[in-house]
Amino acid sequence: MRIGFAGTPEFARIALVALADAGHEPVLVLTQPDRPGGRGMKLQPSPVKQAALARGWPLAQPRSLRLDGRWPEDALAAQAALGAAAPEVLVVAAYGLILPAWVLELPARGCLNIHGSLLPRWRGAAPIQRALEAGDPESGITIMQMDAGLDTGAMLLEKAVAIDAEDNASLLHDKLAQIGAELIVDALARLGELRARPQPAQGVSYAHKIEKAEAAIDWTQPAAVIERRLRAFDPFPGCSFSCGGARIKLWRGRIVAATSAPGTVLASEAGRLVVACGEAALELLELQAGGGRRCAASDFLRGHPIPAGTRLEA
Repeated sequence: MRIGFAGTPEFARIALVALADAGHEPVLVLTQPDRPGGRGMKLQPSPVKQAALARGWPLAQPRSLRLDGRWPEDALAAQAALGAAAPEVLVVAAYGLILPAWVLELPARGCLNIHGSLLPRWRGAAPIQRALEAGDPESGITIMQMDAGLDTGAMLLEKAVAIDAEDNASLLHDKLAQIGAELIVDALARLGELRARPQPAQGVSYAHKIEKAEAAIDWTQPAAVIERRLRAFDPFPGCSFSCGGARIKLWRGRIVAATSAPGTVLASEAGRLVVACGEAALELLELQAGGGRRCAASDFLRGHPIPAGTRLEA
């Protein structure tokens, strides 16, 4: 099938490569413009762009697809490129740009989205992180026919996966990326026979974009809530607290049975660091000082001692 593809991160690259390996050579790949990153903040190509360049696929990187937006010249160029490529279907995975009506209407067989949740739960930008943060027992992938709404289109395929107690955003991402690649290949193979089902009216929730301000740890929250947020925000944006004016990142924790004023260090010995929370307490397992690397609590305490009785702040 002649496919167009729109995506940006690794989640999308895995699906793109799987489609090509299944025989669906992309006639045009859309991805976001290069962004600054790394220590030198040099412009970095997206994983999808790297795959397209490596395989010689036609590539476009518009800043916007809105003809009446800030960069109409980009949208016009993308419109011309998509029109010339004439894809039968456009596959979309974590692209990062809103598709206006002219894009949705261009492919003869519509636009299919690979969404990282079991819709209608967690529509929106950060379904993987919000599922972990909420303590959901499972997540999954939905292949849906896109419409003008925010992840509101009819569903073609779904597959659930259990969320394990040790899963963080990175681990769950990898599970879902593989499932998404398998499901979109299956969807295209059976596109003529799959029946689109409207999303249920009940159970709708929105996965709002992760903001850096959410990184601050509030010790008055229950330890279970903080532990889930640690996993949800790993690797971005991480969670952090302040001690003696220094900002410290916390990457992993374990709930323990103890009580005291929230933020009080209850134990700081034998390589263990335990902090009281609004309910129960949290043993801090993996930390990172400013400019340092992630390390176990025992290694961290050798260079950054935090005595018992210390009150930690967000």
